[in-house]
Amino acid sequence: MTAPLVVTIPHRLGKQEAMRRLDHGLGQANARFGSLMSVEQASWTGDSLAFSIRALGQSASGVIDVREDHLRLEVSLPWLLAKLSERLIPVIRKEGRLLLEKK
Repeated sequence: MTAPLVVTIPHRLGKQEAMRRLDHGLGQANARFGSLMSVEQASWTGDSLAFSIRALGQSASGVIDVREDHLRLEVSLPWLLAKLSERLIPVIRKEGRLLLEKK
């Protein structure tokens, strides 16, 4: 098993607004990224969002912990996706920042 992919994304929204935007963004993820990945399951437990996705025919699962000033994403990737993780980290950070930007 590969080590989990961990990405931290800073924000200035406060916990509640970050959770709201994250929830809204996940609702739109399948429409935006459907050709690359799909969110199969997502459920909140307190300030943590557990999820499972399917990308490139592979399943992955993880947790996003929401804090007052940052998100911490930890996802366990299968071997194929783990090989792409160095390329995924900048994309995850960029999309996370866009999701959390003040509008």
